[in-house]
Amino acid sequence: MRKKIIAGNWKMNKTVADAVELANNVKLELADCKEVDVVLCPPFTALKSVSDVVSETLINVGSQNMSSEEDGAYTGEISHGMLKELFVRYVILGHSERREYYKENDFWVNKKVIKALEKNLRPILCVGEKLEDRENGNTEKVVEVQVREGLKDVPASAYTELVIAYEPVWAIGTGKVATSAQAQEVHAFIRGIVKDMVGAEAADAVRIQYGGSMKAANAPELLSQPDIDGGLIGGAALDATSFAAIVKAAL
Repeated sequence: MRKKIIAGNWKMNKTVADAVELANNVKLELADCKEVDVVLCPPFTALKSVSDVVSETLINVGSQNMSSEEDGAYTGEISHGMLKELFVRYVILGHSERREYYKENDFWVNKKVIKALEKNLRPILCVGEKLEDRENGNTEKVVEVQVREGLKDVPASAYTELVIAYEPVWAIGTGKVATSAQAQEVHAFIRGIVKDMVGAEAADAVRIQYGGSMKAANAPELLSQPDIDGGLIGGAALDATSFAAIVKAAL
């Protein structure tokens, strides 16, 4: 049985003081949650402070990005070593906003995934189609390329350590959400791709999250689907009560 994972992507929100307050509120609700893996992904500036808040709990800390390089002249980047020093466990890679606004392509996303796994960090690989892709019937084509290229050269043994987040771009921050049937269909398709790439055992083990406007109201139905193993939460993660309700829906 795959353990559900709910990760809160705070994006470019929260000062350090705000992040500490939010983390403390989440801690009050979920500090002892054993049945679901809970991950908080604050901005880089708040990683240490949030790590300190949850250090004696079961809550994990994640980063919103990571360089594929060890160190060097890469202005504005952050390395795996810097993240591990702050007790970061997960890294979000290939988020649609990184792909769209900063032109990250599958080649670079794959390099980051490989580096994260090499350094014992758990990548959350984001994949998903834009609205025009879905309307033109290209959802599967787009998603398959992103999965195959993003996970290129990743061995079957590593699939227990990574997470795939299916995030239909048209549903992120728009209030729109894929129906549970639509989401399940793509999640099952992704699992089938993994099976074709590295075998049934890895496909059965890999966790696949849904990442498109999941909220407390729709979380129970989405999380009840057989191939949806959690959520990558955006806006709802900025409120501790809403985020906790989503986590509890995964129990």
